[in-house]
Amino acid sequence: MNATSISASTIVKKALGWSIALSILMILAGCLAIAIPVAAGIAINLLVAWLLIFSGGAHLVFAWHTRSSGGLMWELLLGVVYIFVGGYLLMNPLVGLASLTLALAVYLSVEGVLEFILSFRLRPLPGSGWLLFDGIITLILAIMIWKTWPSSSEWVIGTLVGISMLFSGISRLMLSLAARRLVSNLA
Repeated sequence: MNATSISASTIVKKALGWSIALSILMILAGCLAIAIPVAAGIAINLLVAWLLIFSGGAHLVFAWHTRSSGGLMWELLLGVVYIFVGGYLLMNPLVGLASLTLALAVYLSVEGVLEFILSFRLRPLPGSGWLLFDGIITLILAIMIWKTWPSSSEWVIGTLVGISMLFSGISRLMLSLAARRLVSNLA
């Protein structure tokens, strides 16, 4: 073996180690979110609120720095809207969960379809069936949200995000372990 293949092998093994660690963290976070779904839902709402506020601030800063190039009013308007929506979510976290629940249903639908497509593209690789399984679970979760919205918004985000994280962590772990076996067999 030359130095290039040794370093490439080391890089791949290190990346797989990180992937396995991330998988375990996703599984643990998923279990925690399932155990306390209301707290997880409110935490997600607060995270989105702060991201919107910071994004609004970034729009305002951008508007100030590009004020001479036109579009100042649009950037200011966007910044104010982002900050207003983020502030509203911070002041009304339970009300904000209803809209986030609907947004989550859309996100999980798209994620499930993309995982389906990816599983078929990676079909010849070992472990690709786990992506198909993850896609099916994710689509089922999206349908569950649509059917229960908005009456169960207080707990659905935390529970379903937890389930999604749990199954995504399991599928990532299985795929990473299959890749590690493949790398070990090639070495």
